[in-house]
Amino acid sequence: MLSLQQISDRLEVQQLFTDYATAIDRKNFDALDAVFTPDAYIDYRAMGGIDGRYPEVKAWLAQVLPNFPNYFHMVSNIALKIEGDRASSTIVCFNPMQMNLPDGKSQVMFLGLWYDDKLVRTAQGWRMSERVERKCFDYNVPGGVGTG
Repeated sequence: MLSLQQISDRLEVQQLFTDYATAIDRKNFDALDAVFTPDAYIDYRAMGGIDGRYPEVKAWLAQVLPNFPNYFHMVSNIALKIEGDRASSTIVCFNPMQMNLPDGKSQVMFLGLWYDDKLVRTAQGWRMSERVERKCFDYNVPGGVGTG
């Protein structure tokens, strides 16, 4: 049986995953400051992005994601292991993204991936110290758009 602390930790970490998706989907990149540690390592290369430390990746997200008029991140199937003040997880993400095409039309591509995360309990609560994407699939990606 889980203790109250274990239940609380699990709920806080699960909320962190939702907070990440909400910040990205609302293009509220400053909200990510409450998701990641300041020195977090993030690797989005599997789906065509960059890797680096949080400040660099946050700036890249703010530059790149406004090019997509509509998208969302649906996360589920949380496999979470908490050991004291550290945790690791793998979660599934389904990510449809709309792109405007040069001919004035738009196209929706579908991306499936896993996030492999490392988390740490801080004085401000749980934060991600590492997020690495692993590609599962992509579908209907317009030519010239790299997804890894």
